Parts: sequence; C-alpha cells; structure tokens
Amino acid sequence: MKSVLVIEDEKDILELVEYHLAQAGFAVLKAPDGESGLELARSKKPALIILDIMLPKMDGKEVCRALRASPLTEWIPILMLTAKAEEVDRIVGFELGADDYVTKPFSPRELVLRVKAILRKGESDGTHQKGIQRGNLWIDIDRHHVSINKRPVTLTSTEFKLLVEMASHPGRVFTREILLDKVWGYTYEGYARTVDTHVRRLREKMEDSEEYIETIRGVGYRFREATEEGENSPAAEG
Repeated sequence: MKSVLVIEDEKDILELVEYHLAQAGFAVLKAPDGESGLELARSKKPALIILDIMLPKMDGKEVCRALRASPLTEWIPILMLTAKAEEVDRIVGFELGADDYVTKPFSPRELVLRVKAILRKGESDGTHQKGIQRGNLWIDIDRHHVSINKRPVTLTSTEFKLLVEMASHPGRVFTREILLDKVWGYTYEGYARTVDTHVRRLREKMEDSEEYIETIRGVGYRFREATEEGENSPAAEG
C-alpha cells in the first residue's frame, strides 16, 4: 500500500482528502502545518505529498523548497493544493519543483485521479528499458538516475519523466499538449505553460548539455537527433 502525505491546515479538507485517498487504497499520513509536514516527509518518505500553500508555521512554498533541497526527499512527487487559481501562482509552484497543481474548491475524484496519474507515470511501463545513452548523457531508468559526463544530475520526478519521454524518441516533435498527456497523464486547457516551466528548469539543470532539448517555435519541443557519428552532441552541430 503506497502512502500519501497530506499537509493541510483546514481540518474539513484534510479529512475529506484522507477519506477519498483511503477509499482508493492509499495509506494516508496527515500534517496540520508546514513544520510537522516536513518532518513527516523526511522520516516516512511517502510515495507522494499533497501540499497546501497557505500553511501555519511554514508555508507550502518553503516546504516545497526544503523538500527539493534535501537528498532524502528531492525525489518525492509533490501535488500542490491551494485556493490560488491564477496562472502566475501555478508557475511559481512549478518553479519550486511541484509536479502538479489542484485549486480549491476541487473535486476529490479529480484529486485522486491526479495522484494515481503521477504515481503511475513513475512506474515501469512494461518495456523493461533499463537505460538511455545519448552522447554524454546517461539515463538509468531503473534507478531514476541521470548523469552527464558521469556527473550526477538531480531531477524531480516530473523532470525525470519529461526527459525520458523525449530522449526515448529523439527527433520526434512533442506539442505541449502531448507532453501534458504523456508526462502528467491528462490534458487540461490552460496548463500548457506548465510544460514550458519544467523544460526551462530541466535545461538549467543539464547545464552544458541543455541544448539536447530544442524548442520548435510555435509547436513544442524535441530531443535532438543523433549526428552521423551516432551521438546527440550539441557541440557537433554548432
């Protein structure tokens, strides 16, 4: 039974989310404030965290930042739950490393579906692909590990899935809508900018190899195809 940590200070919402997650077969951990939620995340290491932004003691943004900064929790998917619905607030959440975003009021059924989609995308798809080598980039599928020139690159769960999806199909152009469906597990109007934010963060973390991911203006993104020498080297293509 996979565990989900819910960090929410509104008791009614906390109990509502707990009930529906339990009905879906999840073990639920609960925290009423940011500090206790962060402690639980570090000690219990849940499969996923549902995190409210407006929290006492330590707000959700601080918690998200702390989770992503620690090797103990950097890999745990985070679904932000908040009353803020403006696009700028969603982008801020994704900039901090959140994997998905649900606004209040919300449908408990949709929330559970989002949780399942995030966790499902983190599981093996049955192809048993163990790794992807693209030039100086190595992606270890089984261990969820990425390295460039043998130097580890720390990615969030969603960043890893985004990289694997594109690197598995070099040369293929992905629209933002397709990536939303493939990586996040759903298509929702207004969330396409989410992809841009994650691609930007992914490029920043890949540093000298960031040009592997090309922007196709007006369409989306693609992972650069191999050169004649058999490598996806940005330097080789100028």
